[in-house]
Amino acid sequence: MGFFDLKAVCGVCGKEVGWNRFKIKRSNAWICSECLKKAGGAMSVDVSKVTIEDIKQMIPLDELEQYRDPLSTAEGMYQYCNDNKFDSGCNKKFMLRHFKIIEDNLLDDEKVYVTFVGVHNYVSATKHDGNYAYAITSKRIIIVQEDIDIIEEETLQSISLEDINNITLKLGMVLGTITVDTIKGIFNITSDKTAVKLINSRINEAINEINNDNSDNDNERLGSDTVVSVADELIKFKELLDMGVLTQEEFDAKKEQLLNL
Repeated sequence: MGFFDLKAVCGVCGKEVGWNRFKIKRSNAWICSECLKKAGGAMSVDVSKVTIEDIKQMIPLDELEQYRDPLSTAEGMYQYCNDNKFDSGCNKKFMLRHFKIIEDNLLDDEKVYVTFVGVHNYVSATKHDGNYAYAITSKRIIIVQEDIDIIEEETLQSISLEDINNITLKLGMVLGTITVDTIKGIFNITSDKTAVKLINSRINEAINEINNDNSDNDNERLGSDTVVSVADELIKFKELLDMGVLTQEEFDAKKEQLLNL
């Protein structure tokens, strides 16, 4: 890939940007000129000292809201779950209460890929842990239950995606069960047969998306290092040209070589 073909994504709006962009070194990310302008402009924002999260705080809330991921809110998690029939028959009040716990515990750089509800650790109709809410994020599986009999009593567990050994699906006549095997133990999630098949499929899709996104981020970091390296080399050779150490032909040859790395 040539120097001028390198692509980047704005860390605020998520849009692909061209060369009219600025490097936020502390976040190892880029910001487009439009978002920088909304944050106050290049004269007000020292891009060498701030993070992407700092810049988001500088942008008016009504303008920043348009960039907000729907799955970062309890209402958005509920709507996603309800639209996809991942709700295990639970009512809206139950789901919103549980998804609010997930929303409140998300990390700043954590993205939610899928949410659903199921019966936790189902053994039989009378032996299980009750309905739980779940979220697959860019970092982990979040598992939540709030005890309605005890005010503000809630259970929140999280398991790093790196700690998952295997995810399997078992279907019965009416119900289905997803078993998640982790280095910390095994748990299962049960729902009706149709829903659990869809949930299992979406979990696997989400994990693939997360792996691809992480791979893209690694490539972007490598790419940004290449940009800095090539730019520094060009500046160095231009100085040598201006000093008369290099001829124009030698400079052009070096430039072509660098831009086609």
